Amino acid sequence: MTTPQLPAVAEAAHLTVALRKAGALDRGAVREVKVLSSYDTIVSHIKRLGLRYVGESNGAPQSLIFKTAHASFAKSLPNAGRREVAFYTQLAPKMPLRLVPRCFDGHFDEESLAWHLTLEDLTDSHEIATAWPLPPSHRQAMGIVTTLARMHAAWWDHPSLGETVGVWMTADETANLLETFTGHYDRFADVLGDRLGEERRDLFHRLLAQWGRLFQRYHSRRNVTIVHGDAHMWNFLLPRAAVADTVRIFDFDQWRINVPTGDLAYMMALQWYPETRQALERPLLDSYYDTLIAHGVTGYSRDALHRDYRQSVLWHITNPVWQWSVNIPPVIWWNNLQRVLMAVDDLGCEEFLE
Repeated sequence: MTTPQLPAVAEAAHLTVALRKAGALDRGAVREVKVLSSYDTIVSHIKRLGLRYVGESNGAPQSLIFKTAHASFAKSLPNAGRREVAFYTQLAPKMPLRLVPRCFDGHFDEESLAWHLTLEDLTDSHEIATAWPLPPSHRQAMGIVTTLARMHAAWWDHPSLGETVGVWMTADETANLLETFTGHYDRFADVLGDRLGEERRDLFHRLLAQWGRLFQRYHSRRNVTIVHGDAHMWNFLLPRAAVADTVRIFDFDQWRINVPTGDLAYMMALQWYPETRQALERPLLDSYYDTLIAHGVTGYSRDALHRDYRQSVLWHITNPVWQWSVNIPPVIWWNNLQRVLMAVDDLGCEEFLE
């Protein structure tokens, strides 16, 4: 028995095969699939599925998370889902356990661009730190940042980077990225008019002029890793009270090879107002650095981390423009723009444009 609105890849027969292949189901079979809940994110549609079995099913999951494309963004983001499926099916199996939810099944169809992921359901054991847009507590932030550091350490200067894991952008590709971004920025500035002041316009113009030089840090291919790319704190699941477990990271559609501090700046400078950021920034960077060292990273100083972080903050002034260009709602990109510009001022990031 199967809920009618579910696609074939979420039906009992397909899930039985997927769970057996993943080693999560022995001789039993999925008999019934029921939608327990359903909700949309900005770019995806997520269902929580309840499962009933026939035969031996000890240890098999009683529920799953089923993720597919959000229909409203299928045309504007035709490749959404491609990277996330690749992450869960290719990278996650090579990472330390309990950093990300377990993946039981995932596929991206190159012809139709349809995709799906069937993931471990952590609803009963984990929760998001706060309701958006409330910032985390100090304890919650520490758990999030140290988990991020563990993921970064797992891929730090890994010999597979650019070979079998991710791709390096070439100099030509970064130049093409500049051309694309410049077009978006020009339209963005025209739309905002006098709501984007002359000082801010000058900041963007100086960044565009220094684009190639700033990208030298990336092209050094040293002290780099796999970054999440969308590392706001609501993409982390924290253990519920009295649950002895680890923080898990999810939502990997923007992962790539990059300087690690891009994730930290995205979380703190782009998402937090000055009072929260100023209170948490230094202790979190300290804890992040200590975790890197504890997990085997060498040849990277605390000063280098601070410099990378400040440069990443500067880079993130581009983020609201990219968000605007794919029709992310203004309630997100406008507030991100204001926060990151305040962080640029606070941290003296314009030094990199001199």
